[in-house]
Amino acid sequence: MPDNVTITAEELKALLAERDAARALREEQEALRGALRLVTAERDLAEERLRAYRHELFGAKSEARNSDQLGLFNEAEVLGSGNTPALEETPESTVAAHTRKKRGHRKPLDPNLPRDIVRHELPEDERFCANDGYALVEFGVEISEQLHVIPEQLRVIQHQRVKYACPCCELGIKVTPAPPRIIPRGLLSESALAWIATGKYQFGMPIYRQAGLLRRFGGDISSNTLAASMVRVGLATQPVINLMRDALLDADLLYCDETTLQVLKEKGRRPQTKSYIWAQMTGTGIPIRCFSYTPGRGTRLADKLFAGIRKGAVLMTDGYEPYNDIAQRYQLEHLGCWVHLRRYFVKAEESVPKAARTPDLLATRFIKLIGKLFAAEARSEKWEADRRQRLRRRYSARVLDAIHALALEQSRNVVPKSLLGKGLTYLREQWPKLIRYIENGSWPVSNNACENSIRPFCVGRRSWLFADTVNGANASANLYSLVETCRANRIDPYRYLTWLFQRLPLATTIDDYDALLPWKLPVDLR
Repeated sequence: MPDNVTITAEELKALLAERDAARALREEQEALRGALRLVTAERDLAEERLRAYRHELFGAKSEARNSDQLGLFNEAEVLGSGNTPALEETPESTVAAHTRKKRGHRKPLDPNLPRDIVRHELPEDERFCANDGYALVEFGVEISEQLHVIPEQLRVIQHQRVKYACPCCELGIKVTPAPPRIIPRGLLSESALAWIATGKYQFGMPIYRQAGLLRRFGGDISSNTLAASMVRVGLATQPVINLMRDALLDADLLYCDETTLQVLKEKGRRPQTKSYIWAQMTGTGIPIRCFSYTPGRGTRLADKLFAGIRKGAVLMTDGYEPYNDIAQRYQLEHLGCWVHLRRYFVKAEESVPKAARTPDLLATRFIKLIGKLFAAEARSEKWEADRRQRLRRRYSARVLDAIHALALEQSRNVVPKSLLGKGLTYLREQWPKLIRYIENGSWPVSNNACENSIRPFCVGRRSWLFADTVNGANASANLYSLVETCRANRIDPYRYLTWLFQRLPLATTIDDYDALLPWKLPVDLR
């Protein structure tokens, strides 16, 4: 403004008012922009969640991914010279090469199955040669086989206990004592109990369906009777389960995972309250699977499952916080699971519309890098531990550095509450445990083994839905432990349970119960 220009007080007041109004307008516009950014972010998060829910309901459940990999990297290039191949040239898929089954070749039936021979012969008036009329002579047979099923047969075992009396007096009366049974005066034989147990805990068939199946063959027994029998035999196996847990906690490497279970009748808790089944399994030594029921999954409840664990043992789990407390209390080597981390990024990628997915998508970049870690593990699966450790230190360590650098670079640009943000948060919090596995070639990279062991329980739960009582939940956990341990040791669960139920009532000492462990089943009974 020129020096010779003067303004009145009224004009100055008007200018100041205009300035204040413009400033207020700018502040209002900035507040609106901030609110718009917030609403836009909330909308994007809501759309992301909606796409994730839709995919969870209607999308493919498999985590396998297609890859353009041309082959696994050459071990000589990694371990021979000091030159490690570039990360971009390494495989990106965890899926090993698939060998296609040849078509046109039917798998032969088990040669150990009994065979009934059915001969098909020509009528006698057709056994002559059409050219010269001579009688035909048999020179061989053409064989084809079909699998024939004979439905279950129910029989009744009638126990007759002979009574003896003295012919001279009325006092000398004796009755042959009843043989000990796992359920005293029970209606079902040991083989019948084993049949019902394997039907539910191996094949996921609810008790009421088994009751209906028995009625087809003349066995009119209520589902309540069958259910009560399963509870009683499941609880009766507790001494064997205790010895199994002692052997499990003595292993060098353990896996652990948990899943939900609904128990309808539990004192002080509503039927809708979540309870949990824990799965623990060995990673070394004898394959053992132990399932346990708890009314929650806090540290106090989880601590009971690890009481007596070997100091310095290796524990592989997901990122659930109580496992950290367990590892610190018992001084365990705690490993993190790369599959759980990868799952966050897979969900983040799936929440993006297919048209918007590109190789540069951040979630895709993380998935590819994690895929390289699993490709290295797939290549070295059958190697010795020291050879695998060299591979991890010279190759996997470089991939880990790339993952860590990418996370540091992109973390500030991602909304923390988004699916991708949750994955980065999990990565940051679990990083010290995730990288531990490269220290030892025998340590696992994921908790997949334990998830596979708990899957039969989850599949069965879809059919029978809940446990009625706490005793029923504990009995189911015990029977699942026995069935899955049998399967891990390649033992027929039905044969083992029949053998166990027959001998369990005769056991009185620790040595007697120890001889009943699944892996001690006689070879000729397997």
